[in-house]
Amino acid sequence: MKRATLLAIASLVLTFTQANATTQKIFKAARHDTSKPLRNLITSSPSQGTASEKHEPRPTRALITSSTADPVTHQLTGTLPGVTAGLNFEGQSANDNRNVFGFAFVPPDTNGAVGATQYVQMVNITIAVYDKSSGALVLGPAAIHSIWNGFGGPCEFESPDGGDPVVLYDHLANRWLVSQLQYNSKFTQNEQCVAISTTSDATGTYNRYEFDYGANFPDYPKYGIWPDAYYNTVNMFIGNGFGGAAACAFDRNAMLAGAAASAICFQGDPSIGSLLPSDLDGAAPAAAGEPNFFLHIADGTHLNLYKFHADFAHPANSTFSGPTAVAVAPFNEICAGANSASCIPEPNPGEKVDGLSDRLMFRLAYRNLGDHESLFVNHTVAGGASEASVGMRSVTRRDPLRSSSREPLWTRMWTTGWEASPATKQATLRWDSARLERR
Repeated sequence: MKRATLLAIASLVLTFTQANATTQKIFKAARHDTSKPLRNLITSSPSQGTASEKHEPRPTRALITSSTADPVTHQLTGTLPGVTAGLNFEGQSANDNRNVFGFAFVPPDTNGAVGATQYVQMVNITIAVYDKSSGALVLGPAAIHSIWNGFGGPCEFESPDGGDPVVLYDHLANRWLVSQLQYNSKFTQNEQCVAISTTSDATGTYNRYEFDYGANFPDYPKYGIWPDAYYNTVNMFIGNGFGGAAACAFDRNAMLAGAAASAICFQGDPSIGSLLPSDLDGAAPAAAGEPNFFLHIADGTHLNLYKFHADFAHPANSTFSGPTAVAVAPFNEICAGANSASCIPEPNPGEKVDGLSDRLMFRLAYRNLGDHESLFVNHTVAGGASEASVGMRSVTRRDPLRSSSREPLWTRMWTTGWEASPATKQATLRWDSARLERR
């Protein structure tokens, strides 16, 4: 694999409050172009390496435990209300990976996004496009790698595909964001491959970018749509050690235009792990000049809130401030031992599922509701006194809008789900949510 040159144009060292040191780095995409239509790039026999299990998300710290039982647990009572499905259709499965590559990967890294007329789903290293009104398959399933056919460099020529795909719909511009990791077999050359569609049609042309991280491995990438940038987080591993979470901003305006684009990144120390950037929901954009919000789990009673303002005209003026400690009810993370181990049982004959309780779950949804702003996020917790009870903690955050008079921040949270049955020894899943708001 040929390594593309990483073009650094500035760097400086900043210091957080509470002594969380960060380093700012600004670099340009190693290569970029505009593709042919994706529908014309799909090949029937993509070049791939031998079958192997994909890497699991790497733990960044020890499991958090608390001696206090979850005080915001809500038991399910009564009958559940009926739901009328507007449209229900089969998406991709592991068999689609087998049909394309001859084998399937674990974990599946399943995610999808809804656009103006289409739904795009990615399952590990395949992509499919569906008609939103009928559920009809429009394109695929095909290798995500197809997007980079003709691009050159490791995004096209390194194999197998790196996985960790993300697809989001930028409803402010009616464009798709599609991304996946790429790396060599020794993890000594690592890239994020990012493509932005030129229209609302996911089967059309894309502005393609390769962002090179050299020998540092940018694990578990997550994205958020924001008016001034595409915000991104990764857990940066340097050699075999965790170097801390990195928060990045990609130049959205340049990428929408297909022009040369840069990234502004703040590298945290190892005490900062698994950050999530906020992702804009709803018709109303964020308030003018509003920074992007980032969250991560600080300890068993707090989340940490950060604010990222990217200035691509004067990159050195970009700021990543925080943390602000957000108090939450005490919780215990599920899955003792390896944080990504499969430990949550399903009813027989189901297999155990991963907990990934050491991090907040994608996405951190943001909404501007006029008189207040809201952030909503979930994470997996132990719902009761033992690992037999599992839940998802939901957190809502309210905070004043940008003004001279600011009311105190406040948080609303709850834990919902299922409790283990003493008779069957089978645990049922508990879902917890959190919403953070500005009023």
